[in-house]
Amino acid sequence: MLLLGDCLKKIKEIAPNSVDLVYLDPPFFTQAKQVLKDKNLKEYSFDDTWKDIGEYKSFMKARIGRCREVLKDTGSIFLHCDKTASHHLRVILDEVFGADNFQSEIIWSYKRWSNAKKGLLNSHQVIFFYSKSDDFTFNPLFTDYSETTNIDQIFQKRKRDKNGKTIYQKNDNGERELVEQKRGVPLSDVWEIPYLNPKAKERVGYPTQKPILLLERIIEIASNQGDTVLDPFCGSGTTLVAAKLLGRNYIGIDNSPDAVELSRKRLEKPIKSESMLLKNGKSSYINQDNSILELLSKIDAEPVQRNKGIDGFLKIDGKMKPIPIRIQRTFETVEYAQRQLSSAISRNGFKLAILYKTTNKSENPLFTLPDTNQSSNFYIFDKIDDLLSFKRELAAT
Repeated sequence: MLLLGDCLKKIKEIAPNSVDLVYLDPPFFTQAKQVLKDKNLKEYSFDDTWKDIGEYKSFMKARIGRCREVLKDTGSIFLHCDKTASHHLRVILDEVFGADNFQSEIIWSYKRWSNAKKGLLNSHQVIFFYSKSDDFTFNPLFTDYSETTNIDQIFQKRKRDKNGKTIYQKNDNGERELVEQKRGVPLSDVWEIPYLNPKAKERVGYPTQKPILLLERIIEIASNQGDTVLDPFCGSGTTLVAAKLLGRNYIGIDNSPDAVELSRKRLEKPIKSESMLLKNGKSSYINQDNSILELLSKIDAEPVQRNKGIDGFLKIDGKMKPIPIRIQRTFETVEYAQRQLSSAISRNGFKLAILYKTTNKSENPLFTLPDTNQSSNFYIFDKIDDLLSFKRELAAT
């Protein structure tokens, strides 16, 4: 069900104690109009400006209260916010749902583009998880063990001795007892889920759009198939799409006709982007040989992964510069390594490029180390000291 209008009024059309899960991604008190255009240049926007924090708090408390009214006793609410007003919203949730029903403060962590703003880069948002009672629906999820975990040891039962120290549990024969199976590590309250990149298939051009993967996790945790999920600020409809994909019923409310229409279109043809990072893990993005990484470290270069022609970028005075470098592999000719680097930089407008020669292997038997090619600013070195000296010259200029 999709409803157009202010959720303060529209929630009255929903029967009390009939919803299993509420997720809301309301205005964040940014004091700005949020605007974005889709691929067809259609503009979507919503106003997030307020007279003061008092007006914002009154707005939110009234609507959070209505959400509680429609929740079942076994239901929960997940409120999405950021640092701007999270402290105010936490107090409101304590007042409406009771501090005893606070379950978790979830940190959604992600990587985003850097900026020149003074201060720490903002790379997380907060989701407050409250239940309506202590008898709430919760489905535990499990994640893989850390690469540093000694997997062989996790199957061994433990107990505490008389001093409270954890020790291995042994049977009457003095042998260590084992558990029969492990499900993994229980999901923590820090979630690393990639932010939607500009080219993601599911991106629709709506400001503050969240990834379906994030909403799926919330819905899986706090509801079951056939349950009803409510999003009173549904925006582009991500919550509703996630609910539909997971076999839940959904109710979406928004006061923007464009948002409701966009949600309707997405529900007719759901599109979900797959995260290769979550599917394959961070290690799948690391393909540099240790010998290459070691050499890059010696010359203080930032390694580049998944690039056939560029191995890294030089750092000068601690700052990465647009100076790509390639290390010749032992099985490569100098000419081949040079072609790989040239191909990689040809479309990006780099002014300088460096090839570090490790062997004399050449397609031309008469090949000798050339002088600097001033026309293309393509430099070739075969000694680390020479390359470091070149870096010092660059720093001086």
